[in-house]
Amino acid sequence: MDMHATAIPAGNDGGPEIAGPEVDEGMQQCLQLLVDAGLRPTRQRLALGRLLFLRGHRHVTAEILYEEAMAANNYLSLATVYNTLNQFTEAGLLRRIAADGIKSFFDTDTSVHPHFYLEGEDVLVDVADGLTFNRMPEALPGHEIARLDVIVHLRRKRV
Repeated sequence: MDMHATAIPAGNDGGPEIAGPEVDEGMQQCLQLLVDAGLRPTRQRLALGRLLFLRGHRHVTAEILYEEAMAANNYLSLATVYNTLNQFTEAGLLRRIAADGIKSFFDTDTSVHPHFYLEGEDVLVDVADGLTFNRMPEALPGHEIARLDVIVHLRRKRV
């Protein structure tokens, strides 16, 4: 697939539409998702959107997504993958989780939910239902709580 930064033309009614042999329901879903988020549906965004949003709930790093794109013959630079993930995050399609202060994961489930981070394995997984907070702290004067991130770090037991 040619990955130049070209926008997909709109249909006759002004709504999103793409045509050709590569078009399927998944591509149309990604196209609509991008348009609804206010993003221009470039070929790069569509290619990465298919990998992110059509495979169920996922936690990915830029490097993981880059490898998946290359394996799918979507030749992009790692910088393009980072830029696209940041654009998706700013548009509310992803949630960035900084698990260890160095590596960021991007979560396709943007709801508030806690995570386990498996140290030494670089894996982020959702905590099963049941974690509750009885009381939130008061925000500092002139501020409001924007979101709550809870990451429980796990490591293998030493025997």
